[in-house]
Amino acid sequence: MALAPRWARWVMLAVLAGVLGAAFGAVGVPAYQLLGPMVGSILVSLGGGGLVLPRKAYLAAQAVVGCLIGTLVTPGILGTFLADWPIIIAAVLITLAASSVLGWALSVLKVLPGTTAVWGTAPGGASAMVVMAEAHGADARMVAVMQYLRVACVAGSAAVVASLLSVGPGEAAPVASFAAWFPALRPVPFGAALLLAGLGGHLGWRFRVPAGPLLIPMLAGVALRSSGVVELQVPPWLGALAYALVGCTIGLGFTRAVLVQAAAALPRILLSIFVLIGFCGAASMALVPLLGLDPLTALLATSPGGLDSVAVIGAAGGADLSFVMALQTMRLVMVILIGPALARMVSRLVERR
Repeated sequence: MALAPRWARWVMLAVLAGVLGAAFGAVGVPAYQLLGPMVGSILVSLGGGGLVLPRKAYLAAQAVVGCLIGTLVTPGILGTFLADWPIIIAAVLITLAASSVLGWALSVLKVLPGTTAVWGTAPGGASAMVVMAEAHGADARMVAVMQYLRVACVAGSAAVVASLLSVGPGEAAPVASFAAWFPALRPVPFGAALLLAGLGGHLGWRFRVPAGPLLIPMLAGVALRSSGVVELQVPPWLGALAYALVGCTIGLGFTRAVLVQAAAALPRILLSIFVLIGFCGAASMALVPLLGLDPLTALLATSPGGLDSVAVIGAAGGADLSFVMALQTMRLVMVILIGPALARMVSRLVERR
């Protein structure tokens, strides 16, 4: 591939990213909008593509992803959180503590460095965790391997359990159509999202806030949306483009040495994933008598990652989506806010040991 003209390598990357993303989406792979481009970029990189995406494109993608996360917080989710906030906060903190212990164990066993292990085991939105890891000096490539491997494991196990614990007919997952991907743009919400992404992303970069291009639009979006000041519209095609840019940036950084490292660490990474899934499953059973939840809702609410896939599974199984999304969203926000401190703490503990 190195012998091909540079423009031909970019075309090959775009084709592979689009084809693999569509194929992954067709078979129901979680986070296919990011995983397809990431796998395509890995193939191009290993083939000698020698391509690097401009840094500004990556920062712009982070800002759009931040806006997208900000749109997840709705008044219904806030109402559910306010009604049960002590138990939701406790469930989130317990899960974060368990993931931090697993990250510490992976570091002590020298499977991965401390910060990489912490971000890789953090039970938040996978794409956000990869961006945060890169901003705080961790190996974003290994974090991506760990996060998306866990997303796949969580989605698969949750789908199996949901089929056994289904509490109702639920809603059928909508079939993506052209109209769904390209909805009518509402000038004010769409313009507000673009302005927030552009201004927030620039401020995060300008003042060198760690992961600022993602954090500032996300927090501002949450504040604006929950207060009812303005609604934000991030159309699916724009979100998919942002995820694709993040995936391509990660994938183009892969080398044969990184893949060898990932393969060597794979058994212990898988063990840590299943330990965390089992711990969250056991913790979810405590929510059933405390809040009177059905087992499926409790299980999906505490599952470690894959917010979008968990939402789809919950809708199909008839779970209480307002509670599921409240706990999952709160955990995502808390991981983003306190994750850096956790990573530093675990790194110091490992160094002292």
